[in-house]
Amino acid sequence: MWWFSLYLCLILTNFRVDSAPKPTKEWWKDTFIYQIYPRSFMDSNGDGIGDLNGITSKLEHFVDLNVSAIWISPIYVSPMVDFGYDIANFTDIDPIYGTLSDFTNMTTKAKALGIKVILDFVPNHTSDKHPWFQKSIKKIQPYSDYYIWMDGVLVNGTTQPPNNWLSVFGNSAWEFNKERGQYYLHQFAIGQPDLNYHNIPLNTEMQNVLTFWLDRGVDGFRIDAINHLIEDTRYLDEPKIINSGVPDNDYDSLKHIYSRDQIGTYSILQTWRKAIDSHGKKLKAEPKIILTEAYTSLTNTIMYYNYGSNIPMNFMFITPLNNHSTTMDFKRHIDAWINNVPKGNLANWVVSNHDQHRVGTRYGTRRTDEFSMLVATLPGVGIIYYGDEIGMIDRPMSWNETVDPAGCNAGPQRYYLKSRDPARTPYQWDNTTNAGFSTANITWLPVHSNYKTVNLAAEKLMMNSHYSLFKKLVALKKMPIIQSGTTEVILVGEMVLGVVRRLPDVPPVVLLVNFSETTEIVDARTWMNIPEQLTVYASSVESNIPCEVTMDTTEVNLPAAASVILVGF
Repeated sequence: MWWFSLYLCLILTNFRVDSAPKPTKEWWKDTFIYQIYPRSFMDSNGDGIGDLNGITSKLEHFVDLNVSAIWISPIYVSPMVDFGYDIANFTDIDPIYGTLSDFTNMTTKAKALGIKVILDFVPNHTSDKHPWFQKSIKKIQPYSDYYIWMDGVLVNGTTQPPNNWLSVFGNSAWEFNKERGQYYLHQFAIGQPDLNYHNIPLNTEMQNVLTFWLDRGVDGFRIDAINHLIEDTRYLDEPKIINSGVPDNDYDSLKHIYSRDQIGTYSILQTWRKAIDSHGKKLKAEPKIILTEAYTSLTNTIMYYNYGSNIPMNFMFITPLNNHSTTMDFKRHIDAWINNVPKGNLANWVVSNHDQHRVGTRYGTRRTDEFSMLVATLPGVGIIYYGDEIGMIDRPMSWNETVDPAGCNAGPQRYYLKSRDPARTPYQWDNTTNAGFSTANITWLPVHSNYKTVNLAAEKLMMNSHYSLFKKLVALKKMPIIQSGTTEVILVGEMVLGVVRRLPDVPPVVLLVNFSETTEIVDARTWMNIPEQLTVYASSVESNIPCEVTMDTTEVNLPAAASVILVGF
């Protein structure tokens, strides 16, 4: 593989993205991006599964919210082993979701309404039904090495997988193919064989995929599982975690030092950034955004900025922070992010996504609004998940209801620890059948039983709702003091976290978050050096703190788990 090492060296040496001119207009700066899980957003044809025409019919929702962009999880042709993340054709729409014409209609309307469209790009693997993989099995060139194939090893006279690597979904990351007579790597489901980015022509194919969608007007890509792209070519066993507390076939039982977070990952991203920018330059188009998903260390994540990612997704509110984290934990992690973002780049904050429990389930319903309020007040881009704006929470699933491969592979005793189904239930539009999501008798996942009260239509009629609050947060995000002001993250006593945004000659914007389960009374004026009187701009729904009233900052009374934003205008 000496030639591949040389290839990486040339890229890393000669084509560093941070040496290229910066885009003149970053339309995503200090905005909210809204993730849609298409199966669960809106069903237009009554089959119980959301689709593109359903999204198109609801685009005015994003105008009302005033978010800058929608990011759509995979809609490509797929056997749906992993509900779209196993792709059989990167350049067509799965019939479940519609057609390319439906996609064009959606993007055309979105652009007319001022909404950007970001697509999920899933480059680590394909479906095992993809024509590339079928040809790779037969060793048809050039596809023979598009995937990672290896011989097994003999152990006591029995052929075993090449090493001890495990799938994210549990069990061995290797599957034997009888026709080819070798094992292939799959870091996710068995039906998701890993692509081989040590094969340079493969990367050209993937650049062509990006160009295909750019030609159809997309405004950027969210790159899935990017830190899994490259593997150490020695294919050594990964070390076991002593006393991990999980079964030996569980992904979390190993330290994944050879199968993810390899340095070559950054160079592959760099080629995609170059291809996307070159395409835009030809058309004199607006800059296109790249978001990268990597559950990894802060150091590894920050590096993505230097190789083409505008938004290396920040999962600090998802992991490692949790309901048991202290006020100091939050301050340290927020400070670390802000202080490590390279100059000229933007911070970002992810509230929830399709792979994790919903924010109100992770932290408790009283704290549902806390994280949107933090995201609105802190500098940078906010990323929310469909339903966050109305306070949707997880719906517990039985073993019989579970369809997520991560849960199914864990078995009936442990499925609830791994399944992502509870956070993927249909959007709750109103209090009619299936929460207004579908006219079908059965939806692909059950609707949460709380839809009679937790739904968009009801919240639009309420003065104090998650929805009305979120609209105010989007408006706040666009204000000059948030876009350009300085940021201070302050401990106000032991249990209250404060954020202050300042501009010269302008009253500050102040956020106070009570991490205690009891009422806290704090002298915010002294701790934060703010005016003695400020006005309540917004408060968490369950705090019962009225808006537009003047508050004495020398004695702020914060109910348990409450958050409040104070302003001087």
